[in-house]
Amino acid sequence: MDARFSRLVTVADGDSGRSATWHLLDNGPVLDELGVTPVGTLLCVHGNPTWSYLWRGLVAAATDAATTAAETGSGLVSGEVWRVVAVDQLEMGFSERTGTERGLERRVADLSALTDALELTGPVFTVGHDWGGVVSMGWAVDHSELLAGVVLLNTAIHQPEDRAIPWPLRLTLQRGMLGRATVATPAFLETTLALAHPSLAADVKNGYRAPYRSADRRGGIGAFVADIPVDEQHRSWNELERIAAGVRELGVPSLMLWGPRDPIFSDTYLDDLAERMPQADIHRFEGAGHMIAEDVEYAPVVLNWLEARSLSLSKGTDSVDELPVDKLRERKASKRPLWSVLDELRDSTDIALVDMKPYRAVSWRLLSRRVRQLAAGLVRAGVKPGDRVSLLIPPSADLTAVLYACLRIGAVVVVADAGLGLPGLTRAVRGARPDHVIGALPGLTVARAFSWPGQKISTATLPLPTALALGVRHSLGEIARLGADESLPEPPAASAVAAVLFTSGSTGPAKGVVYTHAQLEAVRDALSSQYDIGVGTGLVAGFAPFALLGPALGARSVTPDMNVTSPRTLTAKATAEAAAAVDASVVFLSPAALANVVATSDALGLADTAALAGVKTFLSAGAPVPESLLAAAGRLMPNATPHTPYGMTEGLLMTDITLEGIRAAADDAVALPDGEHAGGVCVGAPAGSVRVRIAALDVNGMPGGEPSEQPGVTGEIVLSAPHLKQSYDRLWATNRVADADSVPAAAGDQRERWHRTGDVGHLDSAGRLWVEGRLPHVIVTAAGVITPIGPEQKIESLLGVNRAALAGIGPRGTQQLVAVLETEPAASRPAALGDSELAAAVRHATGLDIAAVLVVAALPTDIRHNSKIDRSALSRWAEGVLSGAKLSAP
Repeated sequence: MDARFSRLVTVADGDSGRSATWHLLDNGPVLDELGVTPVGTLLCVHGNPTWSYLWRGLVAAATDAATTAAETGSGLVSGEVWRVVAVDQLEMGFSERTGTERGLERRVADLSALTDALELTGPVFTVGHDWGGVVSMGWAVDHSELLAGVVLLNTAIHQPEDRAIPWPLRLTLQRGMLGRATVATPAFLETTLALAHPSLAADVKNGYRAPYRSADRRGGIGAFVADIPVDEQHRSWNELERIAAGVRELGVPSLMLWGPRDPIFSDTYLDDLAERMPQADIHRFEGAGHMIAEDVEYAPVVLNWLEARSLSLSKGTDSVDELPVDKLRERKASKRPLWSVLDELRDSTDIALVDMKPYRAVSWRLLSRRVRQLAAGLVRAGVKPGDRVSLLIPPSADLTAVLYACLRIGAVVVVADAGLGLPGLTRAVRGARPDHVIGALPGLTVARAFSWPGQKISTATLPLPTALALGVRHSLGEIARLGADESLPEPPAASAVAAVLFTSGSTGPAKGVVYTHAQLEAVRDALSSQYDIGVGTGLVAGFAPFALLGPALGARSVTPDMNVTSPRTLTAKATAEAAAAVDASVVFLSPAALANVVATSDALGLADTAALAGVKTFLSAGAPVPESLLAAAGRLMPNATPHTPYGMTEGLLMTDITLEGIRAAADDAVALPDGEHAGGVCVGAPAGSVRVRIAALDVNGMPGGEPSEQPGVTGEIVLSAPHLKQSYDRLWATNRVADADSVPAAAGDQRERWHRTGDVGHLDSAGRLWVEGRLPHVIVTAAGVITPIGPEQKIESLLGVNRAALAGIGPRGTQQLVAVLETEPAASRPAALGDSELAAAVRHATGLDIAAVLVVAALPTDIRHNSKIDRSALSRWAEGVLSGAKLSAP
C-alpha cells in the first residue's frame, strides 16, 4: 500500500463535544501535487472485519490515471480524474478506539461528520462493501444534494422476511460465541480472510491483520457483529428500515459488483438491491465470493463504469448501451411475432413437430391449442410479464409448448440446457434468478437439491409426497386446465426481453445472453431467408436449441434420438429415422455429432439412405468443420448442399459458406504467394445484412485501433447485424468489452450496434471471413504473434494425426510453442514425442520453433458441442508437464 495516501483526520463529535481521530486513504493531496483537479469523489466504506486497505487498488488505479493525465496533459478518455477517500470506520482499522458503542445510526452520523470536516463537495459516488455498504447507503440517503451515484460490492440493505440471517453470522451471534470468535481470538477475521478465491497471499493477509493484532484492537469487530439487526427489537432495526426505504428514492446511477460464491451475502441480497434500484448496472463475477475486492480486478471496472456514465450523459442517453437505433426499434410493434405461424395454422392437422423417443407426432392444431392453454394457465398461476421462467425440460413437445406459451404472455424464458453439465447448469440457473422453474422430474430434483429459486411446476403429475418434497405447486396438466378458456393477455412489445440463452461455456463460465422479441424475430427471419426454411420445411435439429425455432419458422421439426449432453452419441441411423419422420429437407448437426454420424454410416439401411437422400440443405456449426468431414456427410446426403455457418449464441447466423465455397477459398489461398495467407477456417461471406470488420492485433496480440474491412489483416472479428443479442445478463463489464463503439450510419445520428466476438481472423480479398482462433488463445512469442488454427491445420495434414492443438506456455511475449496431438490410432496414454519422426514432421510442416510435441488420447473439448478444443486448459496442462508434473491426461 502506498504510504502517500495514508492520513489522520480529527473530527469533532457534535453530540458529545468530544473529538475522534480517523485514519483514511486519500489521494487528494497527491492530486494537488500533480496539479490535477478531480471531477468528483469516491467515498469508500469498508465492512467487518476489514479496513481501508480493502480499497487500496481503487485508490492506486485512480491515482495512476491522474498521473497519466498530468504527464500527458490529455487526461483520460473522458477527461475525468477522481479523488478517492477510503475511511477506516471508528473502532476499526487504524482509526481511534473511542470505547463508545456505535450502532448503525451512530455510524452513519460519524461518516457525515467526517465528510463535513473534509468539506467534501459533490459530485460524490459512494462505494461500499459488506456492512460498509449499509453505512455508505445511509450517508447517500442523507446527502442527496451531493450524491451522484452508488457502487456496491457484496452487501445487504434489508433482510428478507422469509430468509434467515446467513449461517456464519448466526453462528457468531450464539450466546458465549460472539466475544471468543470476534475479540478474544482473531477467528472471525481469519474466517473472513479464508473466503477469498483464490487464497490470499501471506503479505495481503498480514495487511488485513495489521490493525487487529491484539484483543484490545478487535473490540470493533465484535461490536459490528453485535449490531446486526436480527429482529424489530434490535437498536439498529429502525435505522436499517429507514435506509432500505430511502434507497428506493435515490434514482442515481448505480453499479453492483457481486461475487456469487459469498456464503454471507448471496444472490438473494443482490436481487433485493436490484429490485430497490432497478436502474442499477450489475456485474456478477463467477468464481468470486465475499472478498470480491481481492478475488477480481474490480477497480478498472469501477473507473470504466464512471467513464461510461459520463459518455452516456454527454450523448443524452440513459445508459451507455442505449443507442438511438434501439429507441427507434422500441417504437415499432411486431408485425410477425414468434408465435405467428402457430396462430396462422391453428386449424391445421399437418404435423408441427415429432418426438422420437417415445414417438409422438403433434399437429399444428394441437400445438397451437396447447400453447394458448398453457399461456392462459401460467397467467392464472402467477406468471407475470417480465417474470423469468427457467425451463428444465428435455427437447420435446412439452418444451416447445411451454417456451412459446411463456413468450406469448411476455415471460422471459431462461434456456440453459443440460449440455452445460451440472455445475454449469447450476451457475446458470442461479445467476439468471428465475421467478419460476418448469421442469421434468430429473431437473426438479436437481433444483431442490441445490436450492434453485422460483415457483416449481412439473411437466408430469407427480404423487403428492413427491410434489411436496420437491416443492412443486402445479403440473403442466393443471396449468392447461387453468387456461382452458384460452384467455390471453395483450402480447408483449417487440422491445420486451424474450429470452436469456446461455453460451456453451467453452471459453469460461457460461454467459446469459439477453434477446428481445424483435431480436429473436430477426434471428428467425435471417435463418428463413438464408436457407429458405418456412411452412412445409422438414427440419432435423441435432442441436436442441435450434429445434426451438422450428415453430417460429413454420417448419416441421424433430430432434433425433440422442443424449443432448453428448452430441457424439448421435448415430447415422438415428439421424435418418428423424429425417424420415418429418420428410426432412434441412438437417442441422454439430461437428461432433456429424463425425459420429459419418462413423456409424455402415448401419444405414435402404429406407435410411432414402430418407437422407431427400435432404436438400445440410448445416453444421458450433466449431470449425473440416472440409473432409463436410464432404463425407455430403456423400450420405447426396442431394444436399453442405453449409457451415459461422455464429454464436450472441448472433446465431453471421456468415455462411458451402462445401464448394470452402474448396474455392482453399484454391484461392494456395494461389497466394508465401506469407500472404494466415491460414484458418474459411467461414464464408456475411449472411444477409450482417457486416464484418477486423480490429487488428498489435505486437502484444491484443486488438487495437478502429475495426476495418481491409483484407489480409489478422485481428478480432467484430460484427453488426439486426439479430445480434441485446446484452449479457448481469455482466456489465463484459458488455462494456464486447460492445464495440458504434459507428454513425449513412444519415442522422442513428448508429449500428457492433459486437466484439473474441474470435480472431481475417477477411480475404473476396470478402470472405477466415477464423484463426480465439483471442485468449493467441500466442505471443519472441518472434511475434501466432494464431493457432493455421499451424494446427498444417499438423493435421500429416499422416497419423487426427487432431492437433497449438498451445503457448510461459510469459506472454516470450511464450514457447507446444503442439498437442490426437493420433490415429489413438495413443493409449499421454507421451512426449521427443526427437521422433512425427515430432520432426510437425516442426517441418509448420515452420515454427516448437519446444515440445505431446500426444494424448483425446483433446479436452467443451461439454455442449464436444468440438471446441480448450486450448487454455491445454496450455496450463502442458506448462505443468514441462515443469516436471506427472504426465497424466489433460
